[in-house]
Amino acid sequence: MKFLAFDTSTERLSLAVGHGDAVWAESAPGGAQSSATLIPALLALLQQAGLRLDQLDAIVFGSGPGSFTGLRTACSVAQGLAFGANLPVLPISTLLAVAEEARHQQGATRVVAALDARMDEVYHAAFEWRDGAEPGWLAPADFNLGAPESVPLPEGWVLAGSAAQAYPGRMAGGADSLALLPTASALLRLAPALWRAGQAVPADEALPLYIRDKVAKTTLEREAEKAAQVPHP
Repeated sequence: MKFLAFDTSTERLSLAVGHGDAVWAESAPGGAQSSATLIPALLALLQQAGLRLDQLDAIVFGSGPGSFTGLRTACSVAQGLAFGANLPVLPISTLLAVAEEARHQQGATRVVAALDARMDEVYHAAFEWRDGAEPGWLAPADFNLGAPESVPLPEGWVLAGSAAQAYPGRMAGGADSLALLPTASALLRLAPALWRAGQAVPADEALPLYIRDKVAKTTLEREAEKAAQVPHP
């Protein structure tokens, strides 16, 4: 299958093209620069792979949790490219991508993925790899947001992500954690199974995954709520 994948949820921009077993991947500084550099970088990588947008099976993006601006950028670009080429979109969790990167690099099959959420909190979820006729990750129904100390790490599980490095000494197993970020290459490895599971959606149905509502709200919404809380004389 042929996929174009990218993640802008962290301070690193990660992008990759997969055509069967062949992968072309790049990374660059992310953050505010992503919105300006993402599309040219993606088109250049497609050219390296000798593919056109309309030859792809789907556009894959890291849907979150992560940076609010980064998630909006990734979703908007995925939708725009998919609309233009009449392609479906495959949103994939950034926490799942961290678990997959831990499996790929270290062979970990029980992973607590935890990413820095800023504001003294972390995003986290536990994933377990299952072998069998259709191997893949067993994922929780929902993801969590909480203080670093609140993240459980059962015996025999591996902590991976950016949270332990952001809050040193505050997480169980932090000293032995795998310092990883979600990558586009991990998204590519996850994409075929999720595609077969029917998780691709039309471009207009692709959405970022927000966990912290107070960050996802618009400035006007926050100002309206603040005004409503001010007592009137």
